[in-house]
Amino acid sequence: MLIRGLDVASSFAATVLRLGSAVQVGTPGPRPDALLELYEFEGCPFCRKVREALSILDLEAMVYPCPKGGPRFREQVRDQGGKAQFPYLVDRNTGKSMYESDDIVRYLFSTYGKGGVPLLLRAGPLTDGSAMLSGLPRMGAGVRYRKAKAPEKPLELYSFEASPFCRIVRERLCSLELPYHLHNVAKGSPSRDAFVKRSGRMQVPFLVDPNTGAQMYESEEINAYLDAKYAV
Repeated sequence: MLIRGLDVASSFAATVLRLGSAVQVGTPGPRPDALLELYEFEGCPFCRKVREALSILDLEAMVYPCPKGGPRFREQVRDQGGKAQFPYLVDRNTGKSMYESDDIVRYLFSTYGKGGVPLLLRAGPLTDGSAMLSGLPRMGAGVRYRKAKAPEKPLELYSFEASPFCRIVRERLCSLELPYHLHNVAKGSPSRDAFVKRSGRMQVPFLVDPNTGAQMYESEEINAYLDAKYAV
């Protein structure tokens, strides 16, 4: 119980240190037809900025976790882009592929948003510094690979970046290198109604595993399931 309490408290601290960035949806613009693809890893401050942008813009994405030591998706990024650098965004709707978090954030807001990049994502060194600082309470969770079995189909996660409980699940998905379809449902998201119709209530994280038919809330339960099903 104590370990669980510390886990949740440190995740709350990470949200506070980013001043709640990505709690609320901004002003979404055009919607992409094909899913965006994001190669990233939890604990990376630059990846965090891109995930926040996705949440604010209410964009879904196929997330390919790239923890340090991961055998699968890091090599895919190297093959596609020429270097294992993160985050790496692929947008098949426009043919764009890019590194560099600031470039990706500007691209997302100019292509799929209305209005400019929010201050918390465009304050230069202050943004980068707070993104780095927010990772400290988590002590490297989700950074390094744990040996795991690859699922036949990607999982699905209903989440939003600033939720402390969702962060705990994303970290586990990352460390196990489990790809997942990210459904962002931050406060004010137009996607919330459809989510409630599917799940029965507005509570996140919510994991769906199409490989087994499992569906569940509660970060602790989800992580126990992921360990039992996929960790080796």
